[in-house]
Amino acid sequence: MVTRFLQYSLDHNRPVKALFADTMKFKNITVVLLDGNTVGYLTAGRKKPLTTTVDNLLSVSYARGDDGDTLQYAKGE
Repeated sequence: MVTRFLQYSLDHNRPVKALFADTMKFKNITVVLLDGNTVGYLTAGRKKPLTTTVDNLLSVSYARGDDGDTLQYAKGE
């Protein structure tokens, strides 16, 4: 399920909330690269992507205020 949310973020340029195993903290990330077990992501205020492994992400879910309705973004509303 983690990879499905990462793919959603990559495909629709939407942030997701991720729980990192190494710090045990949640961060809102926007995925810019998903290559096998490697994830490249941006956090708020960063212009240079960071990387981690999919195994380092314990949980990923929709960010606050996002309901996963991709059709509303496709129409430009």
